[in-house]
Amino acid sequence: MLVSIVSEEEHTTADDALAGYYERSDERGRLETDPVEFLRTRELLAAWLPSAPAEVLDVGGGAGVYALWLAGLGYTVDMVDAIPKHIAQALDASRRAASPLRTAQVGDARALAAADASVDVVLLLGPLYHLTESVDRLRALEEAWRVLRHGGVVVAAAIGRWASTADGLMLGYLGEEPFPAIVAADVATGVHRNPDAHPGWFTTAYFHTPDELAAEMAAAGFEVDGPMAVEGPWPVHANLLDGAAKQETALAAIRRLERDPSVLGGSPHLLVAGSKRS
Repeated sequence: MLVSIVSEEEHTTADDALAGYYERSDERGRLETDPVEFLRTRELLAAWLPSAPAEVLDVGGGAGVYALWLAGLGYTVDMVDAIPKHIAQALDASRRAASPLRTAQVGDARALAAADASVDVVLLLGPLYHLTESVDRLRALEEAWRVLRHGGVVVAAAIGRWASTADGLMLGYLGEEPFPAIVAADVATGVHRNPDAHPGWFTTAYFHTPDELAAEMAAAGFEVDGPMAVEGPWPVHANLLDGAAKQETALAAIRRLERDPSVLGGSPHLLVAGSKRS
C-alpha cells in the first residue's frame, strides 16, 4: 500500500480541527435527526454482529448512541473516543441506562489499550473518515485486527467520495465561496478540508470510494463483506420514516440497492464488515 509522509504540524492541525468541530456540534442530536443513517446502521450491525453477550469495543463511539443501543441488547460494550466531551456524554447516558456500558474512555483508534484477541467485535463508525492519511487508516484497522479474537468482526463506516458534491447541489453550498474549490479537492484527492470552520461544511476528513474502502479492509487482513450503501443514492425524507408501512417501503427500496456497485458511490455513508479468519 502506498502511504504518504505527514508532518507533525499537519497532524496537529487536523486533530485541532476535529476537536473544535465536535466541541461546537451535537453528535447525539445529529443521529436523532438523521433517521435513515441511524435506522440503517442498526439493521446492518444486527445482520453482521455475533449474538449477545459478545464483547464489543466501540472505537470512535461518539456520545455512545450505538454503544448504549448494543448494551441494551445484551452485549458487553466498552467504548473509546478521541473527544473528551463525547466520553463525558456517554458516561452520563450510561449512568442513566438500564444496561450501562462496561467502560468508556478517551483513546486513539491507532493505539488501542485493549489486549490482543480480547473482544469479539470492533466498531469503527467514525475513525476511518477522520484519518486523512492511508497509513493512519491502516494502523487503525490493524489495531482492530490485533484486539479481535479469531472469527471476530470489525464494522467500519466511511463517507462517500461524492458526499460534498451532493450536499453542495441539494443545499446550495456550491453558490458559496470557497465551497466549489473544496468539492473539487474532495473529488480529486478524497481529503476534505473546511479551513474557515464554516457551519454545515463538516471538518477535516477523508471521503472514500467503495473500492478503496474494501481494499483498505483487505490490506489489514480481513475477509471483506461489502461495502453496503447506508442511505442509498438519494435523500429519504423523514416523513417516510413513520415506523409503519411507509417506513418499511422506503427501507426496502434502499435494501434492494445496498450492494449494487452502480449506486454505491452515491450513498453519503458506506458500511463494510471484515472477519478475522486467518
